[in-house]
Amino acid sequence: MITQLRQTYNAAFSEEKYNEFVAGIHADWPNQLEFRVAETPVFVPKSLKNKLIEACESFVDVIVGSEFKTQTQPAIPADQNVPNENNHSSFLAIDFAICKDANGELTPQLIELQGFPSVFGFQSYVTEKFRDYFPIPADFSNYFSGVRTQAEYIAKLKEVIVGHENPENVILLEIYPEQQKTRIDFAVTEAFLGVKAVCYTKIKKHGRELFYEKDGREIKIKRIYNRLIFDDLGNFPDLQTAFSLTDDVDVTWVGHPNWFFRISKYTLPFLKSPYVPDTRFVSEYAGQFPADLENYVLKPLFSFAGSGVKIHVSPEDLTSITDPENWILQRKVAYEPIIQALDGLVKCEIRMLYVWEDNAPRPQLLTSLSRLSRGEMIGVRFNKDFTWVGGSTCFYEPD
Repeated sequence: MITQLRQTYNAAFSEEKYNEFVAGIHADWPNQLEFRVAETPVFVPKSLKNKLIEACESFVDVIVGSEFKTQTQPAIPADQNVPNENNHSSFLAIDFAICKDANGELTPQLIELQGFPSVFGFQSYVTEKFRDYFPIPADFSNYFSGVRTQAEYIAKLKEVIVGHENPENVILLEIYPEQQKTRIDFAVTEAFLGVKAVCYTKIKKHGRELFYEKDGREIKIKRIYNRLIFDDLGNFPDLQTAFSLTDDVDVTWVGHPNWFFRISKYTLPFLKSPYVPDTRFVSEYAGQFPADLENYVLKPLFSFAGSGVKIHVSPEDLTSITDPENWILQRKVAYEPIIQALDGLVKCEIRMLYVWEDNAPRPQLLTSLSRLSRGEMIGVRFNKDFTWVGGSTCFYEPD
């Protein structure tokens, strides 16, 4: 996207250097990296950066609106409503396809947004790792909101996740964290913040208090950095635990589970913007569906990581849905292949990552990640056996 930088980067690139880069990650975090890191970062020009920020802030305007909680109350399944919800989400992750508009200019198009954390720890780590191995201009940054260094970034994460507690009393909650593909992020988060990943099955409950075991001691849990979603628990129907997510317990949620539902695909039909492709609940159509279904994608509201998405939609797919209020029909966007690899062009998605302190009026944009793709969709299963694809980072042109 920035021709001179791309030419400089590609000229300096070699498979040997890339292999050293990946080997360096494995050396730092043995047996932790289970997803593909792409060969290149994304260099984002000022014009696209400003559009990304403009789009995100317009969505934030909706989320902080007085009607938002009322509008999104139906998003929370009755049997998955967690007590003690706070006033706002602790995190926002906003995914954009990078496209071209009618004038041929680069423009972001919203794909999805989540009131849920992403790989905040690993993202900062891998950004700095790219600087160690490849030519990255010193004045290009992956940080926002006045954050200039990794140390400042970690301090901001600590304010949000740890707050005023001892890190020992804060846990990252997951189900079998040692088996998760994002476990490298858990390891980096522990190194950055002192917050340990604890399995849902290992939580102990005494009255309204929760505990976990560390070095033979029971440690009281005061804050939960939540990375667990109900969708994952559905994979373990016979799970026996002392603590249920829906229990009324004496903890502070950092990323309260209800916000995963409120700020989600459910939110998309409420957003009207040039940066949002037409999106409606299937129930809104009352059986009168668009004639050009080939230009739409069908998504279940309550799924994760692309599960259940149909990119080739038929009328039968729609008429067979028994709960149309839980599905959306979203107009497809055309990802523009804009990243020049050594052997062709690659498509790009950018996820903008916000944090939201407990009493702050609005969230703060903190960093971003990117995902590169040559397949029909961004996900891993659509990009097997390709190079110059996978997870990456962005470096933004300074103002």
